[in-house]
Amino acid sequence: MKFGIMVNTGPYTHQAAHTAYQFTRAALASGHEIYRVFFYHDGVHNASRLTVPPQDENNLIQQWSDLADAHNLDLVVCVAAAQRRGLLDAETAARHGKDAHNLAPGFRISGLGQLVEAGIEADRLLVFGD
Repeated sequence: MKFGIMVNTGPYTHQAAHTAYQFTRAALASGHEIYRVFFYHDGVHNASRLTVPPQDENNLIQQWSDLADAHNLDLVVCVAAAQRRGLLDAETAARHGKDAHNLAPGFRISGLGQLVEAGIEADRLLVFGD
């Protein structure tokens, strides 16, 4: 089965983001395909490379990056939600005169069309969080 995943909550504000990661990992281990993971609303915080959790907590951002690298996952961050929350890739930061960017490795910023496409191409679109 081919899944699309939508994550709407931040990595440390609600269990939904961690559950989305665990589901994605389990689906891949079971031989399913993940068409795309789309981060929306506060879910865009899952893509911030500047997050530094305590050593005794899971580093969910690093886990997403590692999973994307290992399985060639398409991790897409909503551009409008990201910019509103101060999450920028290098190109966007330069375009807006910002001196830094904070998008974690393995993530890319794009528009809502990527979510629509995931809904069309996947057999199921699962939503984690509000």
